[in-house]
Amino acid sequence: MVKKALYFVLFFTVVSCSGVKTVEFITPVDTSSKPITYQLKKTYELSDLGVFVTNEFDGARLNGLKKINDSTAQVIINPENTPINNSAYYAFKTWAKTSKPFYFTFKYPENYKHRYVAKLKKGNTWRIIDSSQVFKNNRDVTIKVNLTTEPMLIAAQEIQSSTDVKNWYTELINGKEAFVNPLVYGKTPLGKDLTVLNISKGNPKGKNVIVLLTRQHPPEVTGYYAFQSFLETILNDSELSNKFLSKYHVLVFPLMNPDGVDLGHWRHNSGGIDTNRDWSVYNQPEIKQTVKYITKTLNKNKAKLILGLDFHSTYHDVFYTNETRESTALPNFIDDWFAGLENNIPNYKVNEDSGNSTKPVSKGWFLNGHDAVGITYEIGDATPKERIKVVGEVSAKEMMKILTQ
Repeated sequence: MVKKALYFVLFFTVVSCSGVKTVEFITPVDTSSKPITYQLKKTYELSDLGVFVTNEFDGARLNGLKKINDSTAQVIINPENTPINNSAYYAFKTWAKTSKPFYFTFKYPENYKHRYVAKLKKGNTWRIIDSSQVFKNNRDVTIKVNLTTEPMLIAAQEIQSSTDVKNWYTELINGKEAFVNPLVYGKTPLGKDLTVLNISKGNPKGKNVIVLLTRQHPPEVTGYYAFQSFLETILNDSELSNKFLSKYHVLVFPLMNPDGVDLGHWRHNSGGIDTNRDWSVYNQPEIKQTVKYITKTLNKNKAKLILGLDFHSTYHDVFYTNETRESTALPNFIDDWFAGLENNIPNYKVNEDSGNSTKPVSKGWFLNGHDAVGITYEIGDATPKERIKVVGEVSAKEMMKILTQ
């Protein structure tokens, strides 16, 4: 009897200290931290050519440089650890003592290949490299650029570092402090802030909660751009926005993996783990602290989580949904939302891939942990920014319309 009582006390203590309940999935994933390989931060010089290449900035990814000939160098790009999916991210700055055309050939580890079309930045302007300046030979990809004394940034996707993200949301919420409260709710293993934007007009007590999150995977910038447009629409002070924010409490997580973003990772956090496989037992600090904050907020306000949207990028636009609908708080939301998108975006057809999550991803956590609608909102790697903005804006408007009817 004493042993049973002691077991109960110990069990209760563990659960109470953690403050959150775990969520079971059919296919567990080991999310214990794994070693990563850090880049050597340096500026490489091809002295006889007068060419320089550097990775000494946040969001860079360059693991080595090798001269091939007088007009070509090989950039060596490795992931933070393996196994890892083929999100072969790269980012480096380059310049020369004198203006000249120059070629860069990408070198990845065996079994990995070039994925992202190069984006070029000089000054404050990004552009996509012209296809005539990209040369493919089987798996090898080479690009041609015109170097000058002014550094050019060459990257798989536009850089959106933790500083860039903070600058964006700080400007966005300026003047909205009465109903948008930015709060640091935790720290990453490398000491970076984990920030939530706590949004509600009026007392949040008893209000249903909606969660928005993004950048679990560092290179997935197009999904982040949809997230930006979505949030800007929610906060645009329209009649619809005011009605929506008076009825609901929105928790916004604008950067889930700041360590991975600033380290220029292909996919993982500084613990070497895909955080979107940790929504079960919360081994990684980013997910553990996020779940704790959401849980604490729900308990404090006696509220229910009804909808979670997780913004990502992949090869094409797609919404990953759960098949289970009837038992959720919003059984008709997905069908109504997708109909609204198709009716209000010119020449748009929703691409839905539906299936209950067997692995511990966020959309499964929303469903299995809260009976909430969970959706992984994916934007294509190469979807034009103008299109992304429209989809983000309309999807926010249609969500607000449905939830305020």
